[in-house]
Amino acid sequence: MSRRVRVRFAPSPTGPLHIGGVRTALFNYLFAKKHDGDFILRIEDTDQTRFVEGAEEYIMNALEWCGISPTESPKHGGKYAPYRQSERKPDYAQYAMQLLEQDKAYYAFDTSEELEQMRERLKRAKVASPQYNAITRMQMKNSLTLPQDEVKARLASGEPYVIRIKVPRKEEIRFEDMIRGWVRVHSSAMDDKVLLKSDGMPTYHLANIVDDHLMDITHVIRGEEWLPSAPLHVLLYQYLGWADTMPQFAHLPLILRPDGNGKLSKRDGDRLGIPVFPLNWEDPQTGEKAAGFRESGYLPEAVINFLALLGWHPGDNQEIFSLKELEEHFTIARINKSGSKFDVQKAQWTNQQYLRQIPDTQIADYILEKAKAQGISYPKDKAIRVAALMKERAVFMDDFWEQGKLFFFPPDAYDEKTAKKKWRTDVADVLLTFAAEIAKSTDNIEGEDAKAILAQIAQDAGLGIGKVMQPLRLALTGEGAGPDLMEVMAILGREEISKRLMQAADNLAVYAE
Repeated sequence: MSRRVRVRFAPSPTGPLHIGGVRTALFNYLFAKKHDGDFILRIEDTDQTRFVEGAEEYIMNALEWCGISPTESPKHGGKYAPYRQSERKPDYAQYAMQLLEQDKAYYAFDTSEELEQMRERLKRAKVASPQYNAITRMQMKNSLTLPQDEVKARLASGEPYVIRIKVPRKEEIRFEDMIRGWVRVHSSAMDDKVLLKSDGMPTYHLANIVDDHLMDITHVIRGEEWLPSAPLHVLLYQYLGWADTMPQFAHLPLILRPDGNGKLSKRDGDRLGIPVFPLNWEDPQTGEKAAGFRESGYLPEAVINFLALLGWHPGDNQEIFSLKELEEHFTIARINKSGSKFDVQKAQWTNQQYLRQIPDTQIADYILEKAKAQGISYPKDKAIRVAALMKERAVFMDDFWEQGKLFFFPPDAYDEKTAKKKWRTDVADVLLTFAAEIAKSTDNIEGEDAKAILAQIAQDAGLGIGKVMQPLRLALTGEGAGPDLMEVMAILGREEISKRLMQAADNLAVYAE
């Protein structure tokens, strides 16, 4: 009988959740959903020296905003609780002791100074990668080199120690990665990693193996930065007698900088002005702030869609996926081995596609809220027309207000380049005549009707309509380009058009010949 699929996302609460971590969580979530399995959030807080207040809450809030909440977590609970490693401390020591008893681990009493001396000695000997391994451990202060009675005395006296894994000297460690195929590492290239620290807390290496086993995790889907540690983890599964239930591994490719050179970092985000975290973050210790996708105006559905296509491809040209569609289409087999460039333009384009799916009436409500905050009362039907008109140009929800202010406020400045090039006395005269003409009407004027009137006035003045269209836009909006001018005029209405044209004639007179 096959096991129920169970995957976990296991971040450390050492700061905000990087967008790469969100993608790792997403791929775990999609894999679980695809196979009707469980998605678990486990907080790996064994390194108490790097713990940051508020980071755990941030992680859970970020996943919730993205719509990929776990099945089990510190917040949701579950039969495999607790879901914080710091609360599972008693579970780890017994397995470290088991490895000691089976001669697969050992006590090490080396001080930090002695470890540094060892590294310096190896550097002088031209050793490329100094490490505590099958060779160097025999020159160090541990239970493999010290007499047993001395080891017992040191332990009894409370002398600080760590427990290290005893890596075999000449063995090949291999496993099949779901993305990368067979991975083979010779044990001579591995070091004797610390499993239990001097404070009694396990390292990541021991804790995640024990927890994955006790939580019945079937697949470990994590970033490729953990690939070098995977052979050690495989060895631990073998040493602890759990090889038959060892989860399958899948190491995800990196999210790269926009230029493709190296992993995307917070520093890159600051330098390029792009968010690299899902939500805003303020460091409680330094006060340093970092922008989030949410506060930058991105919709969670768009962020998820964008991240899914960073490293995974559906096999066809489809680019827009709902979360449900991603659950149906996602497969590990279509994850790339190589890293993916972070393309902020693609992120913005994706957000734009989702923005266009929002009903005009809903966007109109947003616009009216913004207008109300400015003390402006505006008809709902006109706000709906503004929403429909601005949809092709808006990338973020704020754009409907920021770019749509032209419907609520007359220009307080005019594009100088357009004014210098296009504003002339004969053009101004045509527009003033046009303003007077439409002001006579008792009915609102639609764009094409206005255009016909303007064309006739321009013709009577010996000008083609092409000479007056851009100056007309400039007078009404202050800009030389923008949304469909006829629709802009229809929304503004004849009274507002007349008022703005007369105001522009005064304000732009300095540019007239």
